[in-house]
Amino acid sequence: MVSWKRVCVTGGAGFVGSHLCDALVGAGSEVVCVDDLSSGSRSNVAALLEARGAGGSGGRFSLIEADVAGGIPVEGPFDAVLHLASAASPPEYLARPLETLAVGSSGTLNALDLAGRCGARFLLASTSEVYGDPAVHPQTESYWGNVNPVGPRSVYDEAKRFSEALSMAYHRLGKVDVRIVRIFNTYGPRLRPRDGRVLSNFAVQALSGEPITVYGDGSQTRSLCYVDDEVAGILALLDSDVTGPVNIGNPAEITVLELARKVIDATGSASQIVFRPIPEDDPTRRCPDIARARELLGWSPRVDLEEGLERTLAYYREILAPGSASGLFAPDGPGPGDKQAGAPR
Repeated sequence: MVSWKRVCVTGGAGFVGSHLCDALVGAGSEVVCVDDLSSGSRSNVAALLEARGAGGSGGRFSLIEADVAGGIPVEGPFDAVLHLASAASPPEYLARPLETLAVGSSGTLNALDLAGRCGARFLLASTSEVYGDPAVHPQTESYWGNVNPVGPRSVYDEAKRFSEALSMAYHRLGKVDVRIVRIFNTYGPRLRPRDGRVLSNFAVQALSGEPITVYGDGSQTRSLCYVDDEVAGILALLDSDVTGPVNIGNPAEITVLELARKVIDATGSASQIVFRPIPEDDPTRRCPDIARARELLGWSPRVDLEEGLERTLAYYREILAPGSASGLFAPDGPGPGDKQAGAPR
């Protein structure tokens, strides 16, 4: 890993962002995290903040509470700016459509301007959602996608597509050195219960003895990447000479119904599977082609679903235990919190 002296991570108190902050601080970087805590949580970076107070490695970490759509109130030089700020789960971006569009547009513009002022490398966390309900399978970076621009999911899908276009405009003008990662379905510790993504929903429902909710007939597919692998891929792209976009995800495809059964088996739950109507524009298949990541970054995922599921379930067992910290269940700021998912991802 390249030694990045000082890094700004927007959305660094979120699920993937907090794991990135851990990795960067662990590698010796000073990290300034900017997050409005609307979907992230202070608990995700609590260990870094506590280490800072104790004078440990977390002394290289600081958290600034701010909405990046309104500006990024940081000072001093940066070597890299990683822009991850955005609601990512369906209940969150569907409940906050204007805020989601603002962070994808104004927030990305502000992050790019910060990188430009500092001469810093800029990494945009984009998403597999730019492919929409794909007509090409698996999805390669050259595929332009099949997105409904006026559907309810467009507030997230199109925000990310616009942020890619904006980043590439800055890059082509020579204003910023850009990297674009397209993140596929990611799971692991710190993924909030019932946040709207399929594995967290299934895990919590199974552990709580609730019915497992499957939308449609469960034949739609997802490809799940464990968060440690996702972070390693993102950092490999950041360190590389590859602008991207580059898919970072696990190409091991599984149907939603198969995943539900795996979770039931792994938890020993007596939960029954129930079926609900599939939401509008829900992708029928989702699987990354990671040939570019393998060839150009030397990256491929290492954690298989069985191992990742075991680690993730251990996390949920801990936070669902009586007396666990309530801060792990919901964001610190306003938002839909644990609202039941509208669609599996």
